[in-house]
Amino acid sequence: MTRLKLAYLTGEYPRASDTFIQREVAALRKLGHEVETCSIRTTGPEHLVGPEQREEHARTFKVLAAAKSPMRLLRAHWRWMRNPARYGKALGLAWRTAPKGIKGRLYNLIYFLEAGVLAAHLQDQGVQHLHNHIAKASCTVAMLSEALSGIPYSFTIHGPDIFFEPNHWRIDEKAARAKFVACISDFCRSQLMCFAKQSDWEKLHIVHCGVEPERYGRTWHSGQRMLFVGRLAGVKGVPILLQTLGELQKDMPDLSLRLIGDGPERASLEQMSKELGVSDRLEFLGYKNQTEVAEALLETDLFVLPSFAEGVPVVLMEAMASGVPVITTQIAGISELVTHGESGWLVPPGDVPSLAAAIRRGFEDPPERQAMGEVGRETVEAQFNSDKEAAWLSHLITSYANGKPAPGKRPEPGE
Repeated sequence: MTRLKLAYLTGEYPRASDTFIQREVAALRKLGHEVETCSIRTTGPEHLVGPEQREEHARTFKVLAAAKSPMRLLRAHWRWMRNPARYGKALGLAWRTAPKGIKGRLYNLIYFLEAGVLAAHLQDQGVQHLHNHIAKASCTVAMLSEALSGIPYSFTIHGPDIFFEPNHWRIDEKAARAKFVACISDFCRSQLMCFAKQSDWEKLHIVHCGVEPERYGRTWHSGQRMLFVGRLAGVKGVPILLQTLGELQKDMPDLSLRLIGDGPERASLEQMSKELGVSDRLEFLGYKNQTEVAEALLETDLFVLPSFAEGVPVVLMEAMASGVPVITTQIAGISELVTHGESGWLVPPGDVPSLAAAIRRGFEDPPERQAMGEVGRETVEAQFNSDKEAAWLSHLITSYANGKPAPGKRPEPGE
């Protein structure tokens, strides 16, 4: 069967913190789709942590870099100006959906210029459908690209931050104009339903982010080694984890923590660890590639993610695929992945005593921890497998392209 030629667009691709998008692209290619990857900005070298990232970076079309060429920009827009009515409507859409104020108008005009360049590239490459991840500026470019070229688009909406400013990013208009929207969880879908028209609700489907379970091995330990993976930014709640470590070090002398990831708060967190007297129990490891994260999980007894805001964290899926029980916060769509008391523990966000109690509980009973790891692995294999989710996304793209929208939020069990 001939598969549609697709393009993928994000604000910055590939990134070390968004390996799930790379997995999705790879899975779609395995299904027979040709996928042209596009990125608004050029990825910084700190994200090119392995051969997979470097290969994807080399083959990815960089929109902003191309748009900075005056001749390329003029040629692209001249192509679309040949249809003045369509060009005027697209420009009007950019103006109408711009955030308030001069700055908002200016940014949307920049996105319009980028959209012209992207649309020309997609047409030249014979792309039949554009899919965007993360419904912010890059999705605005995708929407305007469709308005110029007629090449249909869809997008995956994640959260949580997109729902902090839904009107700023006009997710209602983006949902209305998209062929369909892939929501990463029921919670995410419900948040979009707050702003999308009711007539658009039936095209809001759930497509989980996923992992490749076979990439992750399993070993069982009886130590006290914890792991955190994520950006070192405010929403991840790392100060709470450091405070908890300070509370626990008195009666858990073997407790240690490794942190994989980087971000704007790294320096302040390193200073905080010294002030709390826990720096000798910590390792700040920076960004790591997928293989290195999988290796770190093999040496981990408990995975901890004390976030204040999340979608459905892929790092939890990676830990669960490794058979490592998790401790995380009871927010957003996390409970759709982690079942409290079965595959891990859910605690209130920002609560040091609750987090400390869960960590103590996690290390008290190694057999219970092993049983939880097994449940977690089974959950990921069944519901968060990147190949299965990509197949569902491919089905959505194809069915909408054929004018036969797929029914329901999710595929029926066994499909």
